Amino acid sequence: MDTRIALIGIVVEHSGSVDELNHLLSCYGEYIIGRMGIPYREKGISIISIAMDAPNNIISALSGKLGMLPGISTKTIYGKTTF
Repeated sequence: MDTRIALIGIVVEHSGSVDELNHLLSCYGEYIIGRMGIPYREKGISIISIAMDAPNNIISALSGKLGMLPGISTKTIYGKTTF
């Protein structure tokens, strides 16, 4: 199956959803290449980037589930090439 490289940017504005966010990321862990989290204490938010190599439907599913969590905003960008 063809896979794509994607980056999911996540802004966490409410810490009440962090447990569910981490659970979702662990469920999709086999597709995650890397993860970087930045706490922005002055603003009371966290910024997380998730690099993935996965089929398009897997990337979309994770992004959609994350975006439905309260206090979580996401944006996904895709590489142009499939592998």
